[in-house]
Amino acid sequence: MEENGLAQKLLAEMLGTGMLVFIGVGSVPATLIIGGTAPFTMAELGMISLAFATAVVASVYAIGHISGSQINPAVTLALAATGKMPWREVPGYLAAQAVGAMLGSVAIIGVLGHKAVDVGLGIAKYGAGVGAGQAFIAEAIGTFLLAFVVFGAIDGRAPGGFAGTAIGLAVFAIIIPVAPATGAAINPARAFGPMLIGQIAGTKVEWSQFPVYLAAEVIGAVLAGLVYVFVLNNRRADRPAVSVPEQIASEEALA
Repeated sequence: MEENGLAQKLLAEMLGTGMLVFIGVGSVPATLIIGGTAPFTMAELGMISLAFATAVVASVYAIGHISGSQINPAVTLALAATGKMPWREVPGYLAAQAVGAMLGSVAIIGVLGHKAVDVGLGIAKYGAGVGAGQAFIAEAIGTFLLAFVVFGAIDGRAPGGFAGTAIGLAVFAIIIPVAPATGAAINPARAFGPMLIGQIAGTKVEWSQFPVYLAAEVIGAVLAGLVYVFVLNNRRADRPAVSVPEQIASEEALA
């Protein structure tokens, strides 16, 4: 398989993360604009979860063969920590994902207007009565589960052609129990992009909460990767790593 250049990978990650934020995060203000103020009903939460899941599935099949469709800094760090991608590519991936999240947030305002800002722009924040400890646990568990599914779905022994569906359904399921506590960011780029653009656009942002999201998500994802690769997978740590795009492409070839 011909290797994609780093520039192609970074552009793909930027576009994929932008799509995730525009569709997933954008579904939150869209729901509030149409249906009224929070708290969400279960039906509304289900539609928001479905929007995120759909964006993830679309991204995996659109750019997975180019960059791996990581679109999540926590997943990128987990893949690097387990030897699934080279550390030299990590800074570029993180930057591309952050820029993509910001562009996706700008696109939400461009489509929905300032009403999107007035209802909070889908910015992840603690639920009523939720403290930092509870928020950390919620985001760590949610991101652990997401990353665990990612590692399993891209394993060469997994059923071919279903990585995007598996990861998308995991996102859908995880958001349902985690969202009431934290908004279910489970992705540092998804948390950061709307926060920054929301701040610039004039909405109130709880920046003191962001370190909790960041730490919980990175720890959860890296722990999931280590558990899968070195505990459950039972493979030699010195075995050469296969890049995520190659694994996804192999799946597609077998499908």
